[in-house]
Amino acid sequence: MHILEGNVVLVRGTMVIRTDKLVVTQDADGFQKGVAYGGAGGLARFRQKREGKDEWIDGEGERIEHDARTEKTDLYVRAYVKSGADEVRGQFITYDGKTENYLVTSGPDGTSALAAGKPDRVRAVIQPKKDGKPINPAAPGVSLKVAPEIANPRPE
Repeated sequence: MHILEGNVVLVRGTMVIRTDKLVVTQDADGFQKGVAYGGAGGLARFRQKREGKDEWIDGEGERIEHDARTEKTDLYVRAYVKSGADEVRGQFITYDGKTENYLVTSGPDGTSALAAGKPDRVRAVIQPKKDGKPINPAAPGVSLKVAPEIANPRPE
């Protein structure tokens, strides 16, 4: 086990993790797992280049766990991930580097905030795409309407 403290920057391939404290362990097969802690109310941050694209995935959370064996990165508490123009926020985000998919929940450790007994939401901005390219919202024939629950949101 290795414990790194201070202004820690870990670079592994195209992944960069910046944090106040990083704990790295290695299994019998040589795969490493890192746990980054934001410290003093701050956030740990990660950045990784998307496979075969000139785009990056950026994320942050109070704690970030990365498993080199599975290529999964979990972000806990005040979690945020930005991929291109898409952004998601929640209390827990797991990002799969192999499939480039992520799961976001409003409660800790993949649970729903309602199940955890506290009202919270997942927030997402996801850009529409056509043939892998963003759609031009000003193009003719595109008509958008505000959903009733967005026009009249519940009080928080």
